[in-house]
Parts: sequence; structure tokens; C-alpha cells
Amino acid sequence: MGMDYIPVYEGEQEAEPSSANQIRISSEKVQKLGVRTELAQLQTLDKLVRAAGRVEPDERRLYTISPKFEGYVERLHVSITGQPVGKGQPLFEVYSPELVSAQREYAVAAQGVESLKGAGDQAQASMRQLADSSLLRLRNWDISDEQIKALAKSEEARRTLTFRSPVSGIVIEKKAVQGMRFMPGEALYQIADLSSVWVIADVFEQDIGLVKTGAKALVHINAYPDKRFEGTISYVYPTLQADTRTVQVRIELANPGQLLKPGMYAQVELPVGGRSKVVVIPNSAVIDSGTRRIVLVQAGEGRFEPREVRLGQRSDNQVEVLDGIKEGEAVVVTANFLIDAESNLKAAVGSFGHASHGAAPPASQGEATSSGAKPTTVGHQAEGAVEEIDLKMGAVTLNHGAIASLKWPAMSMEFQTANPALLSSIKVGMAVKFEFVERKAGEWVITRITPQQPANSGSATNPHAGH
Repeated sequence: MGMDYIPVYEGEQEAEPSSANQIRISSEKVQKLGVRTELAQLQTLDKLVRAAGRVEPDERRLYTISPKFEGYVERLHVSITGQPVGKGQPLFEVYSPELVSAQREYAVAAQGVESLKGAGDQAQASMRQLADSSLLRLRNWDISDEQIKALAKSEEARRTLTFRSPVSGIVIEKKAVQGMRFMPGEALYQIADLSSVWVIADVFEQDIGLVKTGAKALVHINAYPDKRFEGTISYVYPTLQADTRTVQVRIELANPGQLLKPGMYAQVELPVGGRSKVVVIPNSAVIDSGTRRIVLVQAGEGRFEPREVRLGQRSDNQVEVLDGIKEGEAVVVTANFLIDAESNLKAAVGSFGHASHGAAPPASQGEATSSGAKPTTVGHQAEGAVEEIDLKMGAVTLNHGAIASLKWPAMSMEFQTANPALLSSIKVGMAVKFEFVERKAGEWVITRITPQQPANSGSATNPHAGH
């Protein structure tokens, strides 16, 4: 990565740490690493849920023109799909023998009512009943009152009937063709009123609990990068899409100028707020290994304590801490990975980092407490021979002997190194002594490796040759 490494020397760490899990770094190193801390705060966690969506017509504003009688399309006034139409605009004219017969029946009945005004009540009632029945039949066929009045006034049946648009909108489907025969119930036109549209957003499963009906939503369309559309969440669908693990959310928004067109993709932002105040820290403070999440807490000048935490909801810049950090504690928000790397080199995490071994590891050579007793260290000691070196990956394959602290038999295995510079002093075939730790489950990392001196050399092995 091109980064600068800081040498570590024996005796640099203080002899009596206040906690076995604390990491000690000199003030000079803290300054060089650029360590910065922030206080854990108690506040309401505001979050912005983002989702992809698509524009769709408002289903309540879709209209289908479907005659309720059999007939023929005599003439088309609107013959193009996508054509805008106004309310009451003629769409097409039809001819139907049934319709002509019904008109004549109503015209005859209307004339009979007029001619029997001086007749008896029974005759008038019968003729009026026939006229009402004929009128009801025409209305059931969606003949407008205006057309019925014109029929009653002229007393003549018209050969064709004009169908008009029930709403202002866009023709999104046209099946009518001039001269075609249609059957009762056949959809000839479909018109959509696009003055208001829906955006159907796919919200991920983990975020759906934060989305509430009635909340506001912001919609961005790629075609209009300088515009922002605001809508309201009207419905959260009750089913989960199993293939995408998302739940659909319906957003209603006005469409002035009909800029939003059905089928457009949209980026949706749903601002959601927490119900109560919680302890939050910056996202950058969390070191996530995949199996656990660790935060470095400043315990004093140059002293840092790694703590395993349990996290809750996240926002763009902050995360809720459910357990492990209290309000007012200072957490490391920058250079925490460098401090973590420093702790691996010095094996300073102690029992916190390797509680999973189930047994105390052997004592580290050359280190003692002020009382003279050897402290417990996380490093496992072993001897072996170098079989292969991968400088690019910072890995080495060793054929090592039995390791009592782990109850391992002798075998050949690959190790990662905490610092690739450790490999500079060894070669393939060389006998070495090394110390290693388990950085995370199944990942064994060498923190120290030194060549073994021949028995007759008379020189002591430098414990810091790998550094």
C-alpha cells in the first residue's frame, strides 16, 4: 500500500498496564498515526432509506372504453396510441342493430306518452312504464343523457353512436380499428390520467420496519437531474419479493406537465427518524471482522481499549450502539485500523483477542512484569522450516513441529504475516523460530519470525530480528 511502518522495540510498552486488554502507544506515535477521537453521544438517529423504484400509472385513474352491446366500428376520431385527449372528446363512432332498435323503441314509447295524455290513468301508466324501461336500457348501455335528450327531441333513431373520453388523459392502448366488429365487453380504448402517478419502490427487508404510511418521500429521476419530486407513502405492500428480498412501497406524487412517464426508473429517498434517543458513534469507529465488531475506546493518554460491541440501526454517518459503549466515552474514529495493526504486531490485545482458544497461551520470551512473574501472552511459539514464501500476498508456508499450546501435531501450513517486512530476513529451506496469533477465526498471523542460529555459532538469537 506504500504506507510507512513504525519500528517497535523491546521495552517500549510499559510494564504495568492498567488493563490486560489495553493497547499502549506513545504520544509521538499517536500524533504520527493521525489518531482522532469523538465522544459517543445520546441522540435521535436519523436515517435515510434509499431504494430503487419505477413510475407507474395511478390504477385509480385508468379508464377502459368497452361497449356493452355488439356492433361495428364505423369511424375513428382518435386513431393513435399515445395521443392526448380531453374529457368529452369524441373517440369513435359505432353502428349496432341492437342500439338502433333500442332507440326506436324509446322514441316510440316517448311519442306514446305524449299522445296518451288525455287517456285513462291505466293506459298512461303502461305507456310510461314502457318508455322508462326503454330509457333504462339505453342508460345501461352508457348512452349519455345528452344523447338521450337529442333522441327524445328529434324522435328519430340515429344510425351511429359516438363514444367520448370520460377523462382527460393519454391513450395508452387502442384496439379499435375502423370497420372491425366488436363483442359486448371488448376493451377498445384504455385512457390514463397522468396528472398524478405512483412510484413503486423496492425497499430492502432490513429497512422496511422503518417505513411508515403517510411519511414523505423524495424522488429523483435521471432524466431531470436538476429536479426533485416530493410524494407521500400511501401503502406498504404486505408481501415480500423472495428473489430480491424486498418489499414494495407505493408513493403517490403529483405530475405537473406530465414530466414523469410510466416506466421511468427512479431513485427514492425515504427520510426516517428514530423514536427515542440512543447512544450513537461514527461509522468509521467500528472495525468489522465479519464475526465480531470492535471499537477502540481511549482509556487515557496513549492508552486504547478494544471493546466488542453490539450494533443497531445505521444512518449515513452514525450507528447505534446497543451494548459495549456508554455515552461520553471517547472512541477512535480515524487510524483505528493502524492501531489494530500495531496491536497485532505487539500481541497486545491479550485474552480479549483470543478467548476462543479456551486455554492460556504460553508466556512470551523476554517479557516480565514488575513483580518478576512472566505475563500471559497471546503468541504461540513454534519452530519449523520455510517451504515457500509469497511476498506479494505476505504469506509463508512452514513445516512446523508440534505446538503444545494449541494441541497441534507437526504439519505443514500457510501463515499470513502481520507485516510483509518480516519475510525479508528468511529464505526457503531456512530453519526458523516464530510466534503467531489468531487474528480472526481460522486466520493465523505471524507476528515474529527469526532464523535459528546453528548450535555451534555461539550467538544468541535476536528476538526482534523480524522487526
